[in-house]
Amino acid sequence: MRILHTADWHLGRTLEGRSRLAEQEAFIDELVEIVAKEQIDVVLMAGDVFDSVNPPAAAEQLFYESLARLSDKGRRPVAVISGNHDHPDRISAARPLLSDYNIFLFGRPQAEVCRIDVPSCGEAMMLAPLAYPSESRLAELLSSDHKETALRDRYDDRIRALFAAMAASFADETVNVVMSHLYVAGGHTSDSERPIEVGGAYTVAAASLPGAAQYVALGHLHRPQDVRRAETAARYAGSPLAYSFSEAGHTKSVTVVDVHPGGKANVTEIPLVSGKPLVRWKATDGLAQVYRWCEEGRDRSCWIDLEVHVNEPLTMEEIQRLRKLHQGFIHIRPVFPEREAAAETDRKPLSLVEMFRRFYERQTGGQTPDEELVRLFLELAADEKEGEGEEE
Repeated sequence: MRILHTADWHLGRTLEGRSRLAEQEAFIDELVEIVAKEQIDVVLMAGDVFDSVNPPAAAEQLFYESLARLSDKGRRPVAVISGNHDHPDRISAARPLLSDYNIFLFGRPQAEVCRIDVPSCGEAMMLAPLAYPSESRLAELLSSDHKETALRDRYDDRIRALFAAMAASFADETVNVVMSHLYVAGGHTSDSERPIEVGGAYTVAAASLPGAAQYVALGHLHRPQDVRRAETAARYAGSPLAYSFSEAGHTKSVTVVDVHPGGKANVTEIPLVSGKPLVRWKATDGLAQVYRWCEEGRDRSCWIDLEVHVNEPLTMEEIQRLRKLHQGFIHIRPVFPEREAAAETDRKPLSLVEMFRRFYERQTGGQTPDEELVRLFLELAADEKEGEGEEE
């Protein structure tokens, strides 16, 4: 059985007001091509389909179109769970209509296991789909103790118990997979993930993932990564697009898992090429350097976070000119090196002489003390210090 694992589409998300819908449409096109080329038997989407509980209509349309294309009229099973950004009832609303087309939607976290027959490979999957399990969605008070450590331990115990209950339905003759949207301790985060835990309270230990599963498909963290210290193969597929500049330079991908009943999962990563990269420019030589880069066509198809060194604040005309030269500028941040250097100097410890000179300038309206006056001050200061020593 060949499984494609993807997550964190965040359909409808913008970048500082810039629409990403065209990029998300391009990702769906690429995903459909990968599924066909790699002869994928099952597609798993591990949560955060949308970026909000009330997504725009265009995002919902794109989602349902993607399900239709990926399922290929029911010949390929597709399973989707809700993430912390999704409204669970919105995700599962179409479940009665889509189940006949081998599309399985799971909105609220429940200890249910779904058997999925996969005709293309003649095998079956036992899928344990644990949608985003917050206290409110579990409809449970996990701990009356508000201490973070107590809540974390109780949350971890509850999730471990749910996984154990679901894993009890696994069988030797099926491919046994867990899919969930949560934060496993030790994962690498980025700025584009809005946290699902209070501090570290909603955190699950890697050891709590069920060892009986042959693969654990996870969503929430946007950087593709394996889960360390897990007893089984467990992985975050990551987001298909970079959603913050903290992800600049990250390679986005989907995960393909080859596994047979009773066998070990073989996990591979397929890089994605759709979507505009997010890059950072640091123009230490000022605006002229930025103009030169724009004329050269540098990073023409990217979103850009610009830091430009200047001596004076940028005018509105300069900012508008930059945005006309390159449509990808998201942030334009002027940096004033001379002011920063002066501020750094101000923070350094000053000698007694320098403190006296600055005090004298403030008191006299900017005059500079002559050397004789400085010498006299140092003598008085030395005498005062000696007097303090004698008193002690």
